[in-house]
Amino acid sequence: MNDTAVAAFLAAPLDERQARRLSDLGLRADLVTDEDRAASDGWIEAVSRGFLGTERSEVQRQAAFDGLRARRRLGVYDDSAPVPGTPVATFASWLAELTVPGPALIDTAAISSVTVAPTHRRRGLARAMMEGELRAAASAGVPVATLTVSESTLYGRYGFAPAAEAAHWRIEAKRAGWIGPVSPGRVDFVPRVDARVLIEPLYDRVRLARPGEITMPAGHWDRFLRTRPDSEKGEELRTVVYTTVAGEVTGVALYSVTESHDDFARSTLEVVYLLALDDESYAGLWRFFLEMDLIGWIEATELSVDEPLLWMIADQRAAQRTVRDHHYVRILDVVAALEARRYSGAGRVVIEIADPLGFAAGRVLLDVDGRGVGSVRPADATTDAPSLRLGIAELSAAYLGGVRLATLAAAGRVTGDGVAAASALFAAPQAPRLSFWY
Repeated sequence: MNDTAVAAFLAAPLDERQARRLSDLGLRADLVTDEDRAASDGWIEAVSRGFLGTERSEVQRQAAFDGLRARRRLGVYDDSAPVPGTPVATFASWLAELTVPGPALIDTAAISSVTVAPTHRRRGLARAMMEGELRAAASAGVPVATLTVSESTLYGRYGFAPAAEAAHWRIEAKRAGWIGPVSPGRVDFVPRVDARVLIEPLYDRVRLARPGEITMPAGHWDRFLRTRPDSEKGEELRTVVYTTVAGEVTGVALYSVTESHDDFARSTLEVVYLLALDDESYAGLWRFFLEMDLIGWIEATELSVDEPLLWMIADQRAAQRTVRDHHYVRILDVVAALEARRYSGAGRVVIEIADPLGFAAGRVLLDVDGRGVGSVRPADATTDAPSLRLGIAELSAAYLGGVRLATLAAAGRVTGDGVAAASALFAAPQAPRLSFWY
C-alpha cells in the first residue's frame, strides 16, 4: 500500500447510481473532508447516535476531527430536516493492508461507522451507501473489502461473509494452573504513554504474520490506551511489557481489574489487549496474568480460535470459551485476491462464482504451482480441471482459511467435483485472527 493508492481511494468520486437513488428519496450524499470541521462535527454526532451513544462534547468532537483523518467519510443529508448539517446516514472506509495466507498482503477497503437514523429506516439508505461505496472501491482498484459488524445479519446480502472468528475467554485463574514454558525474560509495568510508543511498531511486525489482521486505523491506539483527550477512566488501565534477556521489548499487554467486594481474592482481570511477537513473550505475559495474586477470573476477547494458551494450562475446563463471527471479507476482484494469497500445495481447479452485485461473477481457473503460488485466468466449458460452484460470500468466507470449502459443501453452499481439491488448496496452517474491532 502506497500514498498514491491511498490518495486515489480517498479521492474516488461519489457513485452516480448511489447519488440518483438517494436523490429520488429527496436526499443527497456528500463526502466529509479532513478540513471541514463543521461537517465533521455533524457526521460524528450522527455516528454516535447510530451506535446509541450520547451527544458529543466539544472535546470529543475535536478528538474525532483529529483522529479520523485519511478516511473516506460519507454522509447522507436530508436538507429538509431541522438540523440539516447532521446526516441521516453515515459510512466510513479507508485503505488498509489485509494479511492473507502466505503470509502476504493485499489492499482492502476497511469499512466502519455504517449507520442510518431511526427516522429514515427502511428506505434503502444502507443499500445505497454500501453498494455505491463498493463500486467506488472497485473502480479505485481495491480488490477486497472488510468490516467488523454490530448486526451480523445485515451484510450477507452484499456478498460479505465471516472469514475470521473471535473467541471470548473466561478463565478460573487458580483452577487453570500454569504448565506452559517459563519464559527467560521479564515483565514490567510501564506508563500508558510509554506503552503507546512501543505498541504501534510492534503490532506492525505482528500483523504481517497473522492472516486476518489489518493495518491499525488512525487513532485506534490512543483509543485502546485511553490516551486521547476525550478518554474516560484511563487511570483504570494498567500496561505491562515483556522484555527479552537481550533487552528487546517483544510483548505489550493492557489490562484492568474489577474488585470483588464479596471476596477480595477473587477479583476479575480483563485483558484489554495482548500483543506478542513470539512464543516466548506470549507465554511470559499469559503466565504473569494467570499467577497474579487476588485474581479469581481472567477475561479476554478477540482471541483466535487456536490459542496456544489452551495447552499451557493444566485444566482446560477452567477456560470457558465462546466463539463468534468477527472479521467479514468481501472479494471484489477475484484474480487479484486469489493471486495474492498462497496455497497448501500444487493443484488446478475451476471456480464458478455467482455474485449478485456483479463484481466477481464468472468462471476462472486457479492453477497453483509447487510453491503454492496461484495464477488465475478465465475458464470455459472445455477447461480440463475439477470444478466447483459457489457464491461470492462462500469464496470470501474461505479466503483466509478460516473455514474449509468442504465444510461449506456439507452445508449445501458449495457444489461440484472439485470441492475436495479446492478445500485442500485453501487450507491454512493457522486460523485467521483480527485482534480488535473497527
